[in-house]
Amino acid sequence: MCFSATASFTAGALLLGLGTLTLKSARHSHELPFAAIPLLFAIQQLSEGVIWLTFRYEAPLLNGVMTHVYSFFSHVLWPVYVPVAVLLIEPPGPRRRALLAFVAAGVAVGVYLLYFLIAYPVVSRPTGQHVEYVSPHFFAAAAMTLYLMATSVSFVLSTHRAVRLFGVLVLLSFGAAYYFYAIWFISVWCFFAALLSALVYLHFLPRSPLLKAGSA
Repeated sequence: MCFSATASFTAGALLLGLGTLTLKSARHSHELPFAAIPLLFAIQQLSEGVIWLTFRYEAPLLNGVMTHVYSFFSHVLWPVYVPVAVLLIEPPGPRRRALLAFVAAGVAVGVYLLYFLIAYPVVSRPTGQHVEYVSPHFFAAAAMTLYLMATSVSFVLSTHRAVRLFGVLVLLSFGAAYYFYAIWFISVWCFFAALLSALVYLHFLPRSPLLKAGSA
């Protein structure tokens, strides 16, 4: 979580348990990447917990390593991973074909941000009871548009209602994080998305009319 080490470790531990349960609920191998989303968020939240500890105990080397671990998730992994995971659970049809464009957008922005992670190392610092990640790059508006398409809109495009619900809530959390926590946007939005990833488990519950796939 973005407010303290204790909160980050608590969120990470809860998501570890839920993520393990979600993985076990996957019925086919192509569902495993989508089912692994809560587990991956757990690792990211635990890494931010360690970052908090590096501030308290003045461990700059460990801080640098864990900051880049966290930033690899936020900047590189999610824009590539999310649209691929959604594509793999999508049945054949026009939406599956459309998702290929979102995969391309995610790969493009992921590679772009990876370059800047290497060229301009990310710095994390505690400000206002949050973690601020300073990660300079150019063409911020274009990069954010592609990032949002890959990590959020791709969910909304799915024919699975539980997946679309997750996407809508992630988009709303994006707006809230950007409006209320602009300085700490990366940390706060990742925290919101981590909590919302619990909804991934809904996709693997016995299908009710509410959660069945449909074009509506």
